[in-house]
Amino acid sequence: MGHVDVRPAPPAEDIPAPPPRTPPKWRAWLWVTLSAALGVLTGAATFAIGGYVKLTGNVRHETVTTQDLGEARPQKISKALNVLIVGSDQRNGANAKYGRFPGERTDTIILAHISPNRDGAVLISFPRDSLVRLPACPAKGTLPGQRPHIGMINESFNSGGIGCTWKTIEGLTDIHIDHFVKVDFTGFKAMVNALGGVQVCLPQAVHDKKALLDLPAGRQMLKGEQALGYVRARYSFGDGSDIGRIQRQQMFLASMAKKAMSGETLTNPATLFGFLDAATKSITTDPDLTIGVMKDLATSAQGLTAGQIRFVTTPWRYSVTNPGRVEWVQPQAQRLFRMVAADQIAKNVKSGEQKIPKSQIQILVRNGSGRQGLGTQVAAELEQRGYHIVKVEQAPQPYAKTVVAYSKNGESRASRLYRELKKSRARLVPTATTQTLVLGIGADWTGMKPPKTLDDVEGFDATQDSCTAS
Repeated sequence: MGHVDVRPAPPAEDIPAPPPRTPPKWRAWLWVTLSAALGVLTGAATFAIGGYVKLTGNVRHETVTTQDLGEARPQKISKALNVLIVGSDQRNGANAKYGRFPGERTDTIILAHISPNRDGAVLISFPRDSLVRLPACPAKGTLPGQRPHIGMINESFNSGGIGCTWKTIEGLTDIHIDHFVKVDFTGFKAMVNALGGVQVCLPQAVHDKKALLDLPAGRQMLKGEQALGYVRARYSFGDGSDIGRIQRQQMFLASMAKKAMSGETLTNPATLFGFLDAATKSITTDPDLTIGVMKDLATSAQGLTAGQIRFVTTPWRYSVTNPGRVEWVQPQAQRLFRMVAADQIAKNVKSGEQKIPKSQIQILVRNGSGRQGLGTQVAAELEQRGYHIVKVEQAPQPYAKTVVAYSKNGESRASRLYRELKKSRARLVPTATTQTLVLGIGADWTGMKPPKTLDDVEGFDATQDSCTAS
């Protein structure tokens, strides 16, 4: 990979490290849940009664009552299906090797919206460190219940289980939820293995002892433990941020969903059944979300393609008053939720508009502005908009002007970044070959242009993955 430089001279003072952020420890496997669900939806209808009966016996059920959800629920205003997807990190049995603590927690929450005509799906992810208003939830079993307060979004699962999480998300989004799906560690690995692995592309080699990863740069086919390590790892990738990990997990899910829906899987009965068997063994649902319901949904969703599956994240920013926490950006977040509730999302969030998703645009941020800490602030805003930050560093000398440096291979990426900056210049580095951009922040830095439309909600569809060609 060639080197892009913005012609620095002698070093200036180091920028301070960003404030510590509480790492979500066990979110990885959850991003694959929708892949499992989509595999069920597109494939279950093809099985004979013997396979159908076996899959039915695999699924576990947990009842969510009216008392759990409360009386003041959002109205259902369309025939769309909204499924709450969470992950369980209960560490007993096969999961005990990932650490031990009592109870069960979730560090990722996704709301999957499937359109009334079954011709489109949207996954909304909620950042794990989001500070939100949490509702009252009754005690249930060994769970203590929850009093109304401002707290992290995943507290509801710890306090009141899946029913409390369901109530929390309905209250925050005003979207009526129809069903829930819960998945665990072991299930994630089994689903990946049943597909024969999932391909990813690494811009640089990764050596991470905690995640048990030792991978060279380039295309890799990951299975089981490696796949779990890849989507769990944080500090060995890019700038080590939680948001960077979210982006990586979304791209992994896109690759997995695409493979689960490919002819390679759907036309191979053994592979398809193995995937469905692993998926159904891994999930717990409400009693109404049966294999029969999935089978009926599969029949009506057979034309669904990877390009019609959209991934978005609730608009967010890092909290100024609570370092290491996330706040939702308004009115963009509520606008997104209203569009999903009314099933207008497919008309307003364009999936095929950009050939290169922001998550595949890698940026090295170099602070030459003379303003201490500005590089970290700019990197955080770029991450919020969906870009992938490779590194933040202090420029060895001051820059008078802000510059986006790029190689010929990175030209299309540079134009996208350049258009979002209020003031900058673009500079081609003829000798470089890397696709990574270098944003040199100068003394003239005035910030980024404010988003104009619902492109505030950066997303991509499942045709794009970490190996998508530019």
